[in-house]
Amino acid sequence: MSIAQRSVRSSMYTLSASGFNTIVQLVRSILLARMIAPEIFGIYSFAASFVLVTSSLPNFGMSSALLHRAAESEGEEPLRVHFTILLVFNLVWAAIIVLIGMLIFPQDYRWVLWIFLATQFADNLVVTSRTLLVRRVIFKRIAIVDTLSIGLSTISALLLAWKGYGIQGLISTDVIASIVVLLGYLVIRPPWKVHLGWSATTARYLLGFGYRTFLGSLVGQALDYIDNLWTGQFLGKTALGYYSRAYTFSSYPRKVLAAPINSVAAGTYAELKENPKQLSQAFFRANALLVRTGFFMAGFLALIAPEFIYLVIGKQWLPMLDAFRLMLLFTLLDPIRATLSSLFIAVGKPEKVLWARVTQLGVLVSGLFIFGRLWGISGVAIAVNLMILIGIILLLWQARNYVQFSVMRLFGAPALALVGGLILARLSIEIPGILGSYWRTGGVKSLVFGVIYLSIIIILEHKELPLLINYAKSALPVRELPSKQIDHPK
Repeated sequence: MSIAQRSVRSSMYTLSASGFNTIVQLVRSILLARMIAPEIFGIYSFAASFVLVTSSLPNFGMSSALLHRAAESEGEEPLRVHFTILLVFNLVWAAIIVLIGMLIFPQDYRWVLWIFLATQFADNLVVTSRTLLVRRVIFKRIAIVDTLSIGLSTISALLLAWKGYGIQGLISTDVIASIVVLLGYLVIRPPWKVHLGWSATTARYLLGFGYRTFLGSLVGQALDYIDNLWTGQFLGKTALGYYSRAYTFSSYPRKVLAAPINSVAAGTYAELKENPKQLSQAFFRANALLVRTGFFMAGFLALIAPEFIYLVIGKQWLPMLDAFRLMLLFTLLDPIRATLSSLFIAVGKPEKVLWARVTQLGVLVSGLFIFGRLWGISGVAIAVNLMILIGIILLLWQARNYVQFSVMRLFGAPALALVGGLILARLSIEIPGILGSYWRTGGVKSLVFGVIYLSIIIILEHKELPLLINYAKSALPVRELPSKQIDHPK
């Protein structure tokens, strides 16, 4: 089968599985939120963040070295050396986490940390096999394993939570998922049979190449999890429970809308990097689509947040309302950060992303101590928003060296549509007879906001919309080629 045909199949498997898994995860999150207390989510989130904030250390960026086409990455030997180094680093990393956990993690819930650490240790062991499948552009097994992991872990979590075992239900999602990935990558017809091996030359290549992307990954993980660790440490497990659910529910629109667009954008940027005019057009269309869909979803969820919390996940979660609304700004802008990162990688300037992340980390830590202490989880959300805003500004400013775009053209129309829709939707519920029912207020606000937002976009950008719609279509799974067109290997 040709590389183009494998790419077609891989796109279909990946995007289809991603959409299905996102829906399952959303339903699971809603049901678990209705059955499990906020402080239990806080305990789980703190343990998970404690492990995940450094979980890229064992791989040390070596997967990117395997993916890179070079003489040192071809054949069986690089796989054996990669797994050997990964295993050693994994053991050292786990031992360090155990030592630190014994010193500072609360004793009553230390067992949660140990189980989560074991599951992450297992997940790290399959990196070599999974990377090999990515290198070969064979995503069917990856999609199947991911779907089985989420499906089976959802069943276990819901059953345990229904029986009253809240924390056990949450941690079971990771235990089941780890068992599935071990079976899927290392036991059942494995794509690569595990063997240890060593070559000083190959090891130098893997570690040397990996170092170039390792720091960026480590800082990225710090940006993802430091807010959880800070909240759990300084505000407590209940506050972290509210904050973690606010982030989780605000992030689902990003998963649905941004993942396929970013996937297409990354490949497009790499292909057009030698053609500045076409690269600029692709850059604008990808980000214009993200901004317009992102502003719509953020405004919609901000309006119906009280109704969503009260009617869908339960009134016990109303204390997270302000943080949930604030987190929508982060989830609106984060996909744009991802496409900007893809641009700098495509033009061979990944270090610009690293320095932007380092700056963001400084802003986040400072903001947590300033705003988090003042306003609790709402202050934490403000710090995260400032972090992403600074990052977007820095990356957009640097992107002008490689692509031409207008900030006003990119953000002007959707910003006007967002403000207009929010104001009129909020005023609409003052109509006599609307207030008094969450169903009525939510329905009226949704209808008014949708009509106003889409009307303003159509009026102001009717010439641009066909281009954006065509770009959106390119991000959808494509139909599989007929079997007679497949080039079978001899």
